Amino acid sequence: MSLFGGTGGYFWLDSWIMANIVQLGTQRFCKRFLNRTNDPCGRQYDQMTQAARSGCANSAEGSARRATSKETEMRLTDVARSSLAELAGDYLNGLLQQGKVPWGKETAAARAVYAVRLDPPAYGEDAVHDACAHILAQKKKFAGWLESESDESMANALLILIARVIHMLNHQLEAQGETFKEEGGFRERLTGIRLEARAKQDVVPVCPECGKPMARRTAKSGKNAGRGFWGCTGYPACKGVREVEGGAAKESNESR
Repeated sequence: MSLFGGTGGYFWLDSWIMANIVQLGTQRFCKRFLNRTNDPCGRQYDQMTQAARSGCANSAEGSARRATSKETEMRLTDVARSSLAELAGDYLNGLLQQGKVPWGKETAAARAVYAVRLDPPAYGEDAVHDACAHILAQKKKFAGWLESESDESMANALLILIARVIHMLNHQLEAQGETFKEEGGFRERLTGIRLEARAKQDVVPVCPECGKPMARRTAKSGKNAGRGFWGCTGYPACKGVREVEGGAAKESNESR
């Protein structure tokens, strides 16, 4: 079992790995570039680090809830996406305050960040340890921007990384929605099973002797005492019986 109480399936998701890189990068950005002059109350620091954390945590939680409810999985994935969009807004606002605009998608700097791809995970038995090592290894690929002493360079790189995570989450939501339409989640399937079982219980058979509807009864005496059976509603004129799941009385004189 995972250290976090689940299977840790999200460890293999590129969206979660990239969200961790965004969170680590945002934490460094806030520590390095926010101060008492531009953030005297620390609100900007809190807002940005919390948004980065929410993007990462809700992505993981949504994946962890996959087995219990597709609806919950989709809702949490959407929360992760919204949190990251909010974080992107903070970086954009920071650039605008300095009279700057983000890098264009076709600029050399932006294309260089987009060109860096993540390696596929290759975890052993200790998935928690291996996943953390993998995140740090992937983060190093962006070190030229995420360890920059230029807030403009770092903000622009993080904007691109955030956009990449949101793009991945959009695809996850589409796939989750298709799966939900086709089969639902565990909770939805369980509800269907219950309804199906209840419907079967509600089917009233007809008497094999006279054709009248039957009523479910419980044997009060004899070797079948306490067991359920179907008895003819025409009793005592008709003593027809049928078995029910779990066993029933076979002789009318033992069943009533």
